[in-house]
Amino acid sequence: MTSRFPFLKVLRQHRTLVFLLALCIVLPLFLFWKIAEDIYKKGGFHGDRVLLERLHSYTTPFLNTLALTFSHLGGPLSMGVLTALIVSALLLLRQRRAAVFLLLSLGGAVALNIFKLVVQRQRPDLWLSLAPESDFSFPSGHAMGSAALAAAIICLTWETRWRWGALILSTLFAIGVCWSRLYLGVHYPSDILAGVVASVAWVSGLHLLFGTRRLEMLALLSGNPPPHT
Repeated sequence: MTSRFPFLKVLRQHRTLVFLLALCIVLPLFLFWKIAEDIYKKGGFHGDRVLLERLHSYTTPFLNTLALTFSHLGGPLSMGVLTALIVSALLLLRQRRAAVFLLLSLGGAVALNIFKLVVQRQRPDLWLSLAPESDFSFPSGHAMGSAALAAAIICLTWETRWRWGALILSTLFAIGVCWSRLYLGVHYPSDILAGVVASVAWVSGLHLLFGTRRLEMLALLSGNPPPHT
């Protein structure tokens, strides 16, 4: 019976892993889809504009500079350079698996940004931004990239003594980038939320599939029992 239906064997033997896949991937992607659906059908959320206007009421010269700095750090060029440096460091340390994981994490976030062309949401126009954008708004590429990088670094360092430092710095970086896009008025809050949950789902899925049981699961799904070591 189990040889005819290897997928059922996977479900029984790897309940925890399947649950984590559902929790870390299915639920965030469902939330992303619901946000995208509401924006596509209704044009957005009322709270989006309210939150942006409230945030804009606290502008100061210092915050202007801080927002522009974070926005630049979370941009494609800076993120590309930062990713290349981290990947190079991992390869020098002979951590090829970690380097591939990081590249796939960021690459997936970039690929998911194709939803801009599907939803085609216009950028906010509540005030003249310090860093105006001309392409579509949903989802936020800055949010997706920074969240994917932060999540990947946290996954890579979680079993090391650097976990808490990486967790704090990576999270602060992602929050700073996301905040900057709202502060500059180039994204709605729902753009940011959707970008973050999509990237977290993608990276979480990769992390689980890169686990020690990945090859065993693939073997079971193909109907061939994994070799015993």
